[in-house]
Amino acid sequence: MAEVPFIAIEGPIGIGKTSLAKKLSVHFDFHLLKEIVEENPFLGKFYDDIDEWSFQTEMFFLCNRFKQLEDIEKKYLNQNKAVIADYHISKNMIFAKRTLQPDKFEKYEQIYHILTKDMPVPNMMIYLHASLDTILKRIRLRGRDIEQNIKPSYLAQLAQDYEDYMNEFEVLHPEIPVIRINGDETDFVKQQDDLNMIIRQVENQLDNHKVTSKR
Repeated sequence: MAEVPFIAIEGPIGIGKTSLAKKLSVHFDFHLLKEIVEENPFLGKFYDDIDEWSFQTEMFFLCNRFKQLEDIEKKYLNQNKAVIADYHISKNMIFAKRTLQPDKFEKYEQIYHILTKDMPVPNMMIYLHASLDTILKRIRLRGRDIEQNIKPSYLAQLAQDYEDYMNEFEVLHPEIPVIRINGDETDFVKQQDDLNMIIRQVENQLDNHKVTSKR
């Protein structure tokens, strides 16, 4: 039976997830789901003092992403309307494992599994990755004040966490195709050929998995 397309784009901070999601949503006429970031009232404090503000920051993200996915399921996926998101909710665990103290992480993990147990799961993943230099350059280019205090060491750790997670994801979920895009070699914002290459890869996966949608 054909599935309604639900594509999630993942990768480290500043890698271009939202930019790519916007372009693909326009091309395929899929609904765009954007994560809430700057609205998080704890995020600025978090980048200044991760240990002090990590639990509040991660709980805010988790609750908001849960609500977003709940709405997406009701209003789009259950209505056979395709969705492309600039995040996968499992990213919460990537960040939580990196930032939370063991006692806080144990509580957070319990809440995460309760909330996400029945959440819709993407049937395609696009993973953007790049070197630390490229990530830092893109963060500077987009110029969010809230991100200027992020330590390069934290970004480097996070990039490795994402690589480990995606390698594990492909083993655990062989039924979900993962398209890997090297951000050091690809500029889908400025280079139309690079964007077209990604579009072709998505089209091939949609065809291979017989994923259909009502436009």
